Amino acid sequence: MTAIDLDQLKKRAVEFARNTSTEISPHDEPKLESLVGVLPAGTTIYVAHTPKAQMFDVVRVAAKVQSLGFRASPHCVARRIPSEAMLREGLKQARDAGIEQVLLVAGDLTPPAGPFTSTLELLDTGAITDAGITHVGVAGHPEGHPAVDNETLWKALAYKQAFAQRTGVKVHIATQFSFNPGAVAEWDRQLQANGITLPVHLGIAGPTPLAKLLKFAAMCGIGASLGSLWKNMGNMTKLATGMAMAPDEMLLAVIANGAGQPPSRLVQPHYYAFGGVMETAVWLRHLIDGTFTMDSDGEKFTVNA
Repeated sequence: MTAIDLDQLKKRAVEFARNTSTEISPHDEPKLESLVGVLPAGTTIYVAHTPKAQMFDVVRVAAKVQSLGFRASPHCVARRIPSEAMLREGLKQARDAGIEQVLLVAGDLTPPAGPFTSTLELLDTGAITDAGITHVGVAGHPEGHPAVDNETLWKALAYKQAFAQRTGVKVHIATQFSFNPGAVAEWDRQLQANGITLPVHLGIAGPTPLAKLLKFAAMCGIGASLGSLWKNMGNMTKLATGMAMAPDEMLLAVIANGAGQPPSRLVQPHYYAFGGVMETAVWLRHLIDGTFTMDSDGEKFTVNA
């Protein structure tokens, strides 16, 4: 690849990542103030609803995120919400704290804690619009879902798109992370073929070592999430042996496949921290600022010390 090509690829990477988001859990609350000055003000930070947390814990931490000058996006996990009353109260508390965005996730708790089994049921309550939430993220699965067939997934996205058109709520797709840029490119084409015009925030695993990921899982009780990780990747040894695609490789590969350029629906990345909140934040700041050096083959880059 020529120097000019490398410069262009780097420019596209910075442009694609300019509005990147990341994710924390309630367990990361003590680290929040340390993110100020590392991540740009206004960066969207999702607050995951981990199994040991309650919905109000998620909202409380999201309110702190918002107060520090970031844009909070608390998770609403359908199967972990015990009642419509709690859903509405949680959304009200979020909106009272200045939060405008939530991420809706179905979850896998069986049996569910309350009346909800899917995000469609959350939308149907009217609680989102009643609370004045203006932006909603919904889940996307570039490599499919282990428990839901593809036809059902496409119908669900069409339903959510219709909700956006009907209500004026701005809906985007936040995807599960992937290590397969080819699968992501094919899913992007399928979005276009199925008439899904919702913008996509592509999930990418951040620069977190496997050992820290496992430690984080043990502390926060996210065994189910590790199970999903296993299913998505085939097996954990891909991470342990370095065979899995690194965050810079995945980013450059999807950009090379057209991400960030019409007609692609992929408009920005979303980086999962897996407990490595500060490491991911520092890495992201280098990416956003363009303080990284491209390898000569254009397939990797190294952030500047």
